[in-house]
Amino acid sequence: MLRALALAAAMLLPLPAFAVELGDDGLHKPAWLRETFKDLHDDLAEANAEGKRLLVIFEQRGCIYCTEMHEKVLSDPAIEKLIVDHYFVVQMNLFGDVEVTDFDGTTLSEKEMAMRWGVMFTPTLIFLPEEVAEDTTAADAAVAIMPGSFGKGTTEALLIWVRDHIYENGENFQKFVAEKMIGEN
Repeated sequence: MLRALALAAAMLLPLPAFAVELGDDGLHKPAWLRETFKDLHDDLAEANAEGKRLLVIFEQRGCIYCTEMHEKVLSDPAIEKLIVDHYFVVQMNLFGDVEVTDFDGTTLSEKEMAMRWGVMFTPTLIFLPEEVAEDTTAADAAVAIMPGSFGKGTTEALLIWVRDHIYENGENFQKFVAEKMIGEN
């Protein structure tokens, strides 16, 4: 009886403001995530039509680093604004069976595409350019790939570095991060 009362009391407590809803697949589902048919040609065209960059994020059920990223980093107001304003985000499941069509026309399950692209960790963020040749894979076309969960500063810097095409000037990302952090102190 005491256990039932404790459980009922716990259910009445509000969820923390940073909690992100989980979908039936066990992956986090923030409001800015896009549900698509996972055809990268179509996703890139839609992202471009909205003036946004295509970002593919791989996650997996039970990933503690994905949870940390969603609850502590991507939910930060400045980072969330960068994502909402400048990115078209498509989520993929590292062990998922949903079909994905790569830029070169190859269609594989999410888990097979993860292997093809060399995705080994979750979360992994893959940032795509506005134009991708039809004979290219997403991994080969990527302007940046971030394997793992990083802190707010590094993640925000990467979102800006990609958004502003700073990579096109040959500026090393680590140098950009260091200069950004020095400039903020």
